[in-house]
Amino acid sequence: MHLNYKIIFYFFGLLLLFNGGFMMISTLISFIYKDGVTLQLFLAGFVTLLMGTFAMLGTKNHRKEMNKREGYIVVAFGWVVMSLTGTLPYLLTDAIPSFTNAFFETMSGYTTTGASILNDIEVVPKGVLFWRSTTHWIGGMGIIVLAIAILPLLGVGGMQLFAAEAPGPGGDKLHPRITDTAKRLWLIYVGYTAAETILLQVAGMSFFDAINHALSTLSTGGFSTKNASVAHWNNNPAIQYIIIFFMFLAGTNFVLSYYMFKGNVVKIIKDDEFKLYFRFIAIFTVVAALLIYFNADVSKSSIDHPMVLGEGESAFRHALFQILAIITTTGFVSADYTLWTPFLTVFFFGLMFLGGSAGSTSGGVKVMRHLILIKNGFLEFKRALHPNAILKVRYNNKSVSGDIVFNILGFFILYMLSFIIGALVFSMLKIDFVSAIGLSASSLGNVGPALGDFGPVNNYANLPALGKWWASFLMLIGRLELFTVLILFTPFFWRNR
Repeated sequence: MHLNYKIIFYFFGLLLLFNGGFMMISTLISFIYKDGVTLQLFLAGFVTLLMGTFAMLGTKNHRKEMNKREGYIVVAFGWVVMSLTGTLPYLLTDAIPSFTNAFFETMSGYTTTGASILNDIEVVPKGVLFWRSTTHWIGGMGIIVLAIAILPLLGVGGMQLFAAEAPGPGGDKLHPRITDTAKRLWLIYVGYTAAETILLQVAGMSFFDAINHALSTLSTGGFSTKNASVAHWNNNPAIQYIIIFFMFLAGTNFVLSYYMFKGNVVKIIKDDEFKLYFRFIAIFTVVAALLIYFNADVSKSSIDHPMVLGEGESAFRHALFQILAIITTTGFVSADYTLWTPFLTVFFFGLMFLGGSAGSTSGGVKVMRHLILIKNGFLEFKRALHPNAILKVRYNNKSVSGDIVFNILGFFILYMLSFIIGALVFSMLKIDFVSAIGLSASSLGNVGPALGDFGPVNNYANLPALGKWWASFLMLIGRLELFTVLILFTPFFWRNR
């Protein structure tokens, strides 16, 4: 079967129109704040819209069918197309004149990684900063739509299991279900973003800072408008607690938010993944807070201001903030956690492999996969004792098929192999061991801050050019659930059947 190239380019055109439209919003922000780059941003948006229009007009007579191979190409290359055109605002305004750096920043934005090469964020024009935060927001919403609508159809990484939980018309009518679900989740996503913007403004942020941090939080991205990230507001705990609350929501399955608004609280409380997600955060926060309180000097590791409500509150707030920032892969920084004790440095490194919930905007392996792996691991002990017994993994009181369990096992093995290969490539670029493993885990998990030379108070400006391209690749495969991108490198994928 030959590939339906017309429908592929039609979708690329659609993505470019979407991209160009958001660039025009950044142009408006630039005009309002008179930052001197309005014309350049308008040109970037116009060129992107023009490319999108030509792509759609040239392929409007496409066959209205998409098979799995075309789905993989649209998803994987769609992110690349968005990232390539997303560099235009940086390049045309000279905010980031290097193409390598601009592509890294853009890929970091769309994949909601939040790793940055900017040494002085606060001198960047406001229109460009808004575009930078917008790339997060677009990528975050794209991931929710992917998780709900597209990846389950492609059979990627056990996401079929999650798709069964998505709201919408039942049965086999996939298209009404997809559009219906996507619209509802889009409304929740927009609503949360607006709510956080208002609350942050009330707590003392400027409107510009508030909307940018809301765009970054709900997408679990991590780009800030300040050099010190959220540590800039360490003397304002209210701001940090608001961001903590919305990081928690962003790392939760967005379908559960839908149930919450429907008043179906029982569905949330009984959800296996949510229960484990909540327990992880609670236990890890208590452990980190106690270690910080008794062993670490938070005032030294806090980038800006010392503690304001007492040592106990400060230890708890910084612990909760950084635990959530790493688990949900948001990557905001309230303090330099690498100064807290060697144990906590290793502890936070381990959390980079956890990830938030399936159907959230967070990266990483995802809590659902860890849960299935843990349950299957315990069942293996039982199977060793009772080899003839039929023992099924259960998730939300339903038995999970063996195919999905094998899919998740395959995903986890591939994820760890990607991490090891990722670190090896960074080490070949003469990056030290701690920095190399931190870079690999952070890029693959879309976390942002890493370890060593690329820790929470540093950026990625000193990463070699090849390292930036490699990190961008790791961000992409990590964001798109590995299989979606890596399958394109197999010879059988391109054979006409």
